[in-house]
Amino acid sequence: MAAPIEVAVCTDSSAQLWSCVVWELHSGANLLTYRGGQAGPRGLTLLNGEYLLAAQLGKNYISAWELQRKDQLQQKIMCPGPVTCLTTSPNGLYMLAGIAESIYLWEVSTGNLLVILSRHYQDISCLQFTGDSSHFLSGGKDCLVLVWSLCSVLQVDSSRTPAPRHVWSHHTLPITDMHCGFGGPLARVATASLDQTVKCLWSPIPYPACPQLWEISSGELLLSVLFDVGIVAVTMDLAEHHMFCGGSEGSIFQVDLCTWPGQSEKSFQSEQDSGKVFKGHRNQVTCLSVSTDGSVLLSGSHDETVRVWDIQSKQCIRTVTLKGPVTNAFIMLAPVSMLSSDFRPSLPLPHFNKHLLGAEHGDEQRRGGLTLRLGLHQQGSEPSYLERAEQLHMVMCSTMEKNVLGGQDQLRIRITELEDEVQNLRKINRDLFDFSTRIITRPPK
Repeated sequence: MAAPIEVAVCTDSSAQLWSCVVWELHSGANLLTYRGGQAGPRGLTLLNGEYLLAAQLGKNYISAWELQRKDQLQQKIMCPGPVTCLTTSPNGLYMLAGIAESIYLWEVSTGNLLVILSRHYQDISCLQFTGDSSHFLSGGKDCLVLVWSLCSVLQVDSSRTPAPRHVWSHHTLPITDMHCGFGGPLARVATASLDQTVKCLWSPIPYPACPQLWEISSGELLLSVLFDVGIVAVTMDLAEHHMFCGGSEGSIFQVDLCTWPGQSEKSFQSEQDSGKVFKGHRNQVTCLSVSTDGSVLLSGSHDETVRVWDIQSKQCIRTVTLKGPVTNAFIMLAPVSMLSSDFRPSLPLPHFNKHLLGAEHGDEQRRGGLTLRLGLHQQGSEPSYLERAEQLHMVMCSTMEKNVLGGQDQLRIRITELEDEVQNLRKINRDLFDFSTRIITRPPK
């Protein structure tokens, strides 16, 4: 079975040549391009591995392409206002969009607008689901990060206002980025902000910027790291050994999460930790992503370049120049639909409603609450969250084996050497036993 292909998906704000480009991560070969509009920051996502969705910069619609019909705009999803950020649930059942200070939640199978959440006080800047689709997070310019239980949001009584599970308010300036780790409701979340105020409780650095690490299950703050520049992008590797933070002046900082046990506050000193800094971008880093095996880092910047870095050496191994500031750049395993020209989506996208069910704008009336559909077309075709976790564990073990033992060939050689050594030790043991037996049983003279 061939290994899955990792691809880089990128957009820029000019969209002169294309709206989105997909290229193979390690060879740099251009695979696909999509045309028709400008994708805004945090506004690019895949829907169920079949559609590519892009929130158009400053406009009130979302563009949707079938992954293989790249030259034809599949559909425009009209929204009540300009979309500031966009995401979809990993199981492909729901779509979230930030519109001004509100969060809009659609059911993909019907196109029904299920809930409008208005607990932020300023524009939403980023949205993200947990890996099992049970929770989602929202960050805004009001400095708040909210954690929502999807089940609670969908089952809330229409007479009550939905409440988030956690409200994280430790930041003091707008949230710029979030990263949710692996583990569903037990996942850890990293948040980045443009904090530019003095926090003497933490450090006397004049202009601290503070990514923070949270735990969804308890809602507790685990770690705060202070920098001397603003942080615009944040991500972690799958094993959560390292956190990568993109600075407003172009540097990328690597924070080793396993080296600070028991510490909840830490300052990153660029002079002392110079070996943990990626240098090459000339303007602020807007997006970061790490490869599956944790060896490669992808970064996008306002200097109109996307760079691929070797994490161990901190060296840039490839630079791709775009036509405008990079708005989105991330690494993913290419779905089958992206590589097969014969693939077609299992279901067409429905018409997405702009208003809640039962509203006065012509939508059908609500009948006794929400009807939750579990995606019948997906049953039996998608692995469960536990199965995906086991697959990830196997990939991580395979990667560790390759890094530590040198791969399968070296492992087989080592096993052969150990087996030979065991056989030799057994022979020595038998010889010693026979010699001892002869000495003990020898008749006295």
